[in-house]
Amino acid sequence: MDLASARIQSPVGIIEISGSEDGIRSVIFLDSESEETPLPECLRECVKQLREYFSGVRKSFDLKLDPHGTDFQLKVWEKLQLIPFGKTISYLELARMTGSETNIRAVGNANGKNKINIIVPCHRVIGSNGKLTGYGGGLWRKEILLKLEMGDTMPGLFAGLENK
Repeated sequence: MDLASARIQSPVGIIEISGSEDGIRSVIFLDSESEETPLPECLRECVKQLREYFSGVRKSFDLKLDPHGTDFQLKVWEKLQLIPFGKTISYLELARMTGSETNIRAVGNANGKNKINIIVPCHRVIGSNGKLTGYGGGLWRKEILLKLEMGDTMPGLFAGLENK
């Protein structure tokens, strides 16, 4: 099935979403300036749920996903989805969840290859010392997402975008 994509404005910059009737394939951050694009039907529910997340209303996502990766990556990404909203775990804890306690680097690498940002919450994984580390979208985005989940809501950021 052909992938559709759209770009939307968010509190953490432009997000590009790709997917099809098979599910969401990617939610990635763009650092370049870009305009919003028309929203294909197959991505509407994802955009709706992301807007609810950023407005502080949604704490979990209910979307069909279509991740592509190795079996190990898929296992790690599945475990990421078990991390509760507003909570963080260390890379060591994630490695333990996957049964790969001695392979923290591989788990961290798989975490970093996640292309379904926010929905598959790789931002909830932090260093064992409690510091923010390793986020492909930039540590500033990771900090904003974690603050949002800790109760720092951002009302009005999607005002007027409901019908796009």
